[in-house]
Amino acid sequence: MNSPIRRIGIVAAAMFCALLMSSTLIQFVQAKELQDRPGNRRTLLASYSKERGSILVGGTAVARSDEVDDNFKWQRKYPQPQLYAPVTGYYSFTYGAGRGVEGSYDDLLSGSSDRLFYRRMVDVITGKPPQGATLELTIDPKVQKAAWDALGNQRGAIVALDPKTGAILAMVSKPTYDPNVLAGHDLPGVSKAWTKLSTDKSRPLTNRAIGGDLYPPGSTFKLITTAAALESGQYTPESVLPGPAALDLPQTTVDLPNVDGRPCGPNDKTTMAHALQISCNSAYGSLGMSLGQTKIRDQAHKFGYGQAVTVPMRVTPSIFPTNLNQPQLAQSAIGQFDVRATPMQVAMVSASIANGGREMTPYLVKNVRDKDLDVIDSTDPEEFAKPISKDTAGQINTMMQAVVEAGSGRKAKIPGMKVAGKTGTAQSAKGALSDVWFTGFAPADNPRVAVAVVVEDGGTMADEASGGVVAAPIARKVMEAVVSQ
Repeated sequence: MNSPIRRIGIVAAAMFCALLMSSTLIQFVQAKELQDRPGNRRTLLASYSKERGSILVGGTAVARSDEVDDNFKWQRKYPQPQLYAPVTGYYSFTYGAGRGVEGSYDDLLSGSSDRLFYRRMVDVITGKPPQGATLELTIDPKVQKAAWDALGNQRGAIVALDPKTGAILAMVSKPTYDPNVLAGHDLPGVSKAWTKLSTDKSRPLTNRAIGGDLYPPGSTFKLITTAAALESGQYTPESVLPGPAALDLPQTTVDLPNVDGRPCGPNDKTTMAHALQISCNSAYGSLGMSLGQTKIRDQAHKFGYGQAVTVPMRVTPSIFPTNLNQPQLAQSAIGQFDVRATPMQVAMVSASIANGGREMTPYLVKNVRDKDLDVIDSTDPEEFAKPISKDTAGQINTMMQAVVEAGSGRKAKIPGMKVAGKTGTAQSAKGALSDVWFTGFAPADNPRVAVAVVVEDGGTMADEASGGVVAAPIARKVMEAVVSQ
């Protein structure tokens, strides 16, 4: 055999081996990865040949699949679309499963999960049509509706938790969207709807309760500064702090003023308990500088700042900045400067105080059921952290009750019941309208619900808004929806 023929034979053999290795890699090694890739049209088309599992709230389907007479065979429907869109997400032939429970539990809803393997085998043997699992959520429909109605046409978000278990009782984000327009079988229409939603400047596809650009938490962060002070052993609720009308900050000509422009007590002095009650900026700015950034950052981290949480959707980690100078530290101690948080994180802080210092991991899916509605998996409450002692939690609980009873959170009062809370008003940028907050829990002596409310740009009151005026009444309605049951 001459050398040219030999070389051609070697090249052909090498190409054959490469082809064999490539096909093996694709068909066996990468098969599952390629099949699970979002937007895989072949996989999506196959999934439409069987009934996708429902998503239930209070026993009623908020997402279901109806049989239809077209090539897709099944049509995904969302009976209360805007109310539950941040929770359910969407299921689309063009854009896959995303944004909410639809995306996070796609394998179970579609029936492709390994946990359903034996049930699929039984269906094959018995000739039963395949079907995905059904998810039962922790959402309380009464609380969800109360939160939705209370927020009205304002932009913002609400989270309500069971502080003893971490179960999410309500999750509302506005503006929202209708997932039915993405689940349709008119593919050009779906594409048009997606373009409109994804380019909308109000960001309706963003679940503001757990993600997006995050918010400065404002004075709700004073709960963390308070916790850091009490946990340090150097302060008690009756410790005296400076409380001038404006705190003279070092290294700058800019002062840190109180909202009302007045001192927080006689002779420019106040106690920590009173400072929290009236939300005294100068006292907490001074306290923050005295504690130091390490103590405050460590306390924030213990509550969950900077940590990953899934509910099952990923919650964007909240942020406490690093390398602060003294003026920046004073601002950060009152939840300004570059501090950023999700409503979920703020609700978790209140829930841990309500639960005696035990912070539970928030969760949204209570049970997974097969097509016969037999439970095949359930979520057990799990401790996320213990950021503060029981004694510290009790002291902050009492201080938060004073906020509602005689301080900045009076509009969160529920007649005949002890309520704990904290207001917040925060600027996200110089000259911008303030985002307003309320977080708290009820009943304060036996908590059943912890809540966080944020309303963007002051809501309908714009530059006249404050957390106590706008957000506190919203939180009260959400808490009432729980405690009245």
